Amino acid sequence: MTPAVLPFAPPRPPDELDRLLARIDARPEERIRVLHHLLGEGACRQLGIYHVPTHFQLSVVIPVFNERDWVAELVRRVQAVPIPKEVIVVNDASTDGTREILDEIATHSENVRVFHQPRNQGKGAALREGFKHAEGDVIVVQDADLEYDPAEYPRLLQPILENQADVVFGSRFIGDSHRVLYFWHSVANRVLTTLSNMVTNLNLTDMETCYKVFRREVLEGLKLKSNRFGFEPEFTAKVAKKRAPKWRVFEVPISYSGRTYEEGKKIGLKDAFSALYCIFRYGLLD
Repeated sequence: MTPAVLPFAPPRPPDELDRLLARIDARPEERIRVLHHLLGEGACRQLGIYHVPTHFQLSVVIPVFNERDWVAELVRRVQAVPIPKEVIVVNDASTDGTREILDEIATHSENVRVFHQPRNQGKGAALREGFKHAEGDVIVVQDADLEYDPAEYPRLLQPILENQADVVFGSRFIGDSHRVLYFWHSVANRVLTTLSNMVTNLNLTDMETCYKVFRREVLEGLKLKSNRFGFEPEFTAKVAKKRAPKWRVFEVPISYSGRTYEEGKKIGLKDAFSALYCIFRYGLLD
């Protein structure tokens, strides 16, 4: 049997290919146009490849406490995301040398601002301080470890930039890969999410996720009070209570690489009970 002969296109001259690559590198909109042509619109939507509006800015707010081994790499990964951004880091009175690392980063980065808390107050308090300084159109909460990958930002932003959502939660439980670690942590997360959903009437799969992305307008009139990890259920409850207009909430799948307590994980049983208290306090009373 004679083998089928596939059509063959001669290679482009190197100079023409070089000019094409240079044009794509220099013009993000051209890069997106070419990728849409090659991959198709559906695939690009799944990959989070889309046009970012002119003059758009993202505010990345990072609360930090004793993360000297991770914070420099985390900031590098945030900076590598090809979206216009400002990076706001709030050092929650670290004692392990994190402060000095952050000051060095801020000295050499035009878009990184570092604020130091006078005493350790917790994640919620650090986020409130960071939100005060956020000037971007959209804000994303980013933990200072490497459990959550900033490469997810385009997918997290997509529902907001396409005017389908005002608040986006990145869920660890509806899709992408994750590191296999603590069974009882996953049980606690699902129980707390279920209780939160019962109070808020949302159908989230991961209320405790770090990745909460929202338009800056969402913070207007939102009086956050929790100092520690109670920020997660408090923010969720108060977003759900909003009326006129009611905020549109989306979830998107994210990858997750959890860490062990030996690697610096901080949340524990005490925080689970605190989250339980916050679910009912802010969902039913406040």
